[in-house]
Amino acid sequence: MPARPLKILSVIPPMTQLNTPYPSTAYLTGFLRSRGYPAVQEDLALALVLRLFAPDGLRALRECIRALPARQRTPRVQAFERQFEHYLATIAQAVAFLQGRDPSIAHRIAGRNFLPEGPRFEPLEAYVDDEGGDPLAWAFGALGVTDRARHFATLYLDDVADVLRDAVDARFEFVRYAESLAQSQATFEPLAQALAAPENLVDRTLRELTQEAVQRHAPHVVLVSAPFPGNVYGAFRIARAIKAQDPAIVTVLGGGFVNTELRELAEPRVFDCFDYVTLDDGERPLLALLEHLQGELPQDRLVRTFLRSEKAVRYIDAREPDIPFAEAGAPTWDGLPRDRYLSLLDMLNPMHRLWSDARWNKLTVAHGCYWKKCSFCDVTLDYISRYEALAATTLVDRIEAIIAETGQTGFHFVDEAAPPKALRALAAELEKRQRAISWWGNIRFEKSFTPELCAELADSGCIAVSGGLEVASDRLLKLMQKGVSVEQVARVTHAFTGAGILVHAYLMYGFPTQTVQDTVDALEYVRQLFAAGCIQSGFFHRFACTVHSPVGLHPEQYGVRLQPLPKVTFARNDVGFIDPTGVDHDALGIALNKALYNYMHGIGLEQDVRTWFSGRVPRTTVSRNFIARALRG
Repeated sequence: MPARPLKILSVIPPMTQLNTPYPSTAYLTGFLRSRGYPAVQEDLALALVLRLFAPDGLRALRECIRALPARQRTPRVQAFERQFEHYLATIAQAVAFLQGRDPSIAHRIAGRNFLPEGPRFEPLEAYVDDEGGDPLAWAFGALGVTDRARHFATLYLDDVADVLRDAVDARFEFVRYAESLAQSQATFEPLAQALAAPENLVDRTLRELTQEAVQRHAPHVVLVSAPFPGNVYGAFRIARAIKAQDPAIVTVLGGGFVNTELRELAEPRVFDCFDYVTLDDGERPLLALLEHLQGELPQDRLVRTFLRSEKAVRYIDAREPDIPFAEAGAPTWDGLPRDRYLSLLDMLNPMHRLWSDARWNKLTVAHGCYWKKCSFCDVTLDYISRYEALAATTLVDRIEAIIAETGQTGFHFVDEAAPPKALRALAAELEKRQRAISWWGNIRFEKSFTPELCAELADSGCIAVSGGLEVASDRLLKLMQKGVSVEQVARVTHAFTGAGILVHAYLMYGFPTQTVQDTVDALEYVRQLFAAGCIQSGFFHRFACTVHSPVGLHPEQYGVRLQPLPKVTFARNDVGFIDPTGVDHDALGIALNKALYNYMHGIGLEQDVRTWFSGRVPRTTVSRNFIARALRG
């Protein structure tokens, strides 16, 4: 290795999100530059989509289709073939419009005579009224041309993605790409087999993009951040491409997936692609590793790092203290193509769309969670358990540095739960500096969020919050140690909406000992919260027991028994459990998600909640004016 500072390239593998960069490489690049290292970054997830969803990408897709036997060409593929020239003529303009580079094409797209329409457009017909009027007038009214066009262009891309999935790679997704190959996989074998298979169009394109990035930057070290299971396959493909091009380049794997699922890594084949795998916050492990690579630190002084030694996996941790959150520095998006991200509009709900629409600067108010008690959460892991607050002056310094760099004043605070005290201080500091921004983030629905505080946050630029209601049942909320009640959630969410702030509720079903009656009652609470205007959006997810959570560590306290795990050499996270209630939560989940989708669009709010379930369920025991009484009280 050269004596001069090592040049470091951080990459985002497919897939995270398309509207804004994932912040992991931005934080690492900013930190490494503050320590004197020449650090650069690339978003290979975005690059992959832009290469595939372009005229040459569609031509390559057609060649793949032509190589398929006729019996393997699904109706979606056949429809794409018939309209291929139409897709080829419009793909560049649709992408440019979603990037905000060609806004004038909105009128043609909104007229529905410009883009070819595939199966993704069919649900729109459900909105046509009896007189055959505008199907989306309820969402956009007479105006809203740009949003209407963005929705249609998003459906158009989804149609092409479906064809890519049918004809090239069944694992392709815009957000959860091939996640089943990695998520809670006890062995590396499924991933190894996928990596050994012949390259398809997606694999080949990612390899070419990786090699171009390496040629462009000539790095000594490449950091690959895999925050989710849906990034892991792409991460390994990237590392393989780098090693094939130049084996001397050091490859390092880190990120949220690694920190959660690879804590017991014992699979030597991982190190055919990666030289090192690091756990938890990357700053301290990377400093130690870079000093080691430059001959300044012996190997046994590495921090939270896996490597392969004599064909076996070795874990080294010199237990050096982490870099304090206040000293980690501001993230930088320098080098990322901020004008090439896609503002998608896949969900018409005004709150739900925030996750895929607009280019938010992602930032953290505090490290970890100040509550860290929820029994379903990975509270034993560092990213939750190590709480460090940040002074409001430092936070706003970072905000102003990011605005100066990006020219954008929208921020998404990606905390586990932003502390009320810190948000109040943030609002005061923004007011003191007369700094106008827009922001949203995740919170706990705790009583500290009074109407007065919510008004202050709205004045500071808060447009939306998301928080965990989980199972709307006081018995289960107490078992979860959420520290809130349904009444409290109603009052807090009402305070936010009263201040003009949108509210999204994270919801859960299938928690240990949850009965059918609990589920029906929870849906009734949710219905009333929507009807009262307390929440505007929500998402139901199935409870998953993880080995790092209180439920996984002490199942007997929650009335369940864990199923034995196989021998683990790769990923370990989710663990099955036996619940004596015997409830078919999967069947109930279909009804819950159907109801929630309708509630988010203002439909069915007066219906008896039992109508959403396909089978017989008990009548709710919740008073129909429970939430109204809670708000009055």
